[in-house]
Amino acid sequence: MENENIIRLSIFFGLFVLFALIEAWIPRRKRVQTRAKRWTTNWAISIINTGTIYLMALLMPLLAVGAAYDAGTNGWGLFNALNWPGWLEVVLAILILDLAIWFQHLISHKINFLWRFHRVHHSDRDLDVTSAFRFHPIEIAYSMLLKIGLVYLLGPAALAVVLFEIILNGTAMFNHANIKLPKSVDKVVRTVLVTPDMHRVHHSDLRAEHDSNYGFAMSIWDRIFRTYIPEPIKGHDEMTVGLRWQGDEPAKLLWALKLPTDKL
Repeated sequence: MENENIIRLSIFFGLFVLFALIEAWIPRRKRVQTRAKRWTTNWAISIINTGTIYLMALLMPLLAVGAAYDAGTNGWGLFNALNWPGWLEVVLAILILDLAIWFQHLISHKINFLWRFHRVHHSDRDLDVTSAFRFHPIEIAYSMLLKIGLVYLLGPAALAVVLFEIILNGTAMFNHANIKLPKSVDKVVRTVLVTPDMHRVHHSDLRAEHDSNYGFAMSIWDRIFRTYIPEPIKGHDEMTVGLRWQGDEPAKLLWALKLPTDKL
């Protein structure tokens, strides 16, 4: 897809600026830690993750979009064996990929080895637009490997993979943003998409709550698989975001990168 990276980066930074401005205008919660400390660390992690993806691109033949082109050229995967309309394959591919991300998220909470890395994301003591890309580089790497494998199994059009990546990144920034939506708007939006209030429950320090609401884009999976919790027990203003580390540590880069080695 021509100019794919430019298009994706333009949309990413455009949405980042938009959500950052909105959460500064109508914040949902007061910040616990300063924006400067957290943003420096979260952006540094994002840059490291970008480097990780580029390194994988050097060491591996193909990443997700390239795998879609390769599968199409060789006729591999489910959709390449079917003669369905292109628009239907794109819609189904996006839904299946979103379900796969939901399931990956679920097992990241259930398998201790994976939780070691995923808790870097959960250790953030505030939720805002930068929390959307606070993931340990190793989690980013194995997530990409799973995505490549699934693309080869499905054989979706490259367009579907690009659209999915754009939707996933955009909705992740939206539902992590510290935005105060009117309850009536939130109620309507969360019938389809994960909203900031819905996802904030997932970042509660209470195990029963952070083991719920696993969706990143579509909200339907949590309803279907009964992992949906509408509101936190303590309410959004009184709930504690993060894990057991409630000091300044989560805002430090080296601490976040070394967290997987800490005891569970």
